[in-house]
Amino acid sequence: MIANTFCHIPGIGEATERRLWSSGVLSWDDCFAGTRLPLSQARQQWLKKHLEESRTRLAAGDPGFFARLLPPRLHWRLFAAFRQALAYLDIETTGMSTWDHSITAISLYDGRSLRHYVQGRNLEDFETDVDQYRLLVTYNGKCFDLPFIQWAFRTTLSQVHLDLRFLLKSLGFTGGLKGCEKQLGIDRGELEGVDGIFAVLLWDEYRRTRNEKALETLLAYNAEDTVNLERLMVTAYNLNLQGTPFAASHLLPLPGLPQIPYRSDRETIERIRFLISDPSNS
Repeated sequence: MIANTFCHIPGIGEATERRLWSSGVLSWDDCFAGTRLPLSQARQQWLKKHLEESRTRLAAGDPGFFARLLPPRLHWRLFAAFRQALAYLDIETTGMSTWDHSITAISLYDGRSLRHYVQGRNLEDFETDVDQYRLLVTYNGKCFDLPFIQWAFRTTLSQVHLDLRFLLKSLGFTGGLKGCEKQLGIDRGELEGVDGIFAVLLWDEYRRTRNEKALETLLAYNAEDTVNLERLMVTAYNLNLQGTPFAASHLLPLPGLPQIPYRSDRETIERIRFLISDPSNS
């Protein structure tokens, strides 16, 4: 979709982009193939000059160039072109505030491999590994995951960021990550009903008792949060295509789910669910 985009060029808005599409100028290549452009000669020269740079930046794998020039509501167009340089990200913490809580686990999934980072084990490896990617996809990461990571690691994440909370909301999907999953037919199985508060209690049990089943359940939950983002991202991309001339030609197939190397423990889940329903039992 990015090679069909023109409104990142200074002076070319979405109305002009649609006029180009309507006249048969559907891609950058069309501008150089003799297709008649519905623009003045001066604007044609301007367009082609900037498209040359766009081609160079796309070949260099530079999503930041386009993100700086496109309106944020159109950043979804980056997805297909830069998918191989992208990672889905989710964190678990001991609480909501950065200044008196810490990260317990992070999942990082690039559509091919799933990696986990755990406090006290390999959490420090995350900072090096995430630098391999130029695009990050989260759900509510703008408000939570990314600020928390930057505070905890005393670093700045410079990658382009696609936050599915806002992208899905623009398409009519609300209710948090789990609510959006349900609306789109994603089933959590044994982890149905497990949420962020539950994850805090799983870590607390692991920290107090060294119950590996509690940790494994936490990591299984964290992995589900992360790998499900890919299906949500593909769905959002496809739905956004419906408002363009490329709905038929650019649709992406829904991805399969990877094998998650952790298994949730039903007994642990039921015990913590019982504690949540009646805190006096703790």
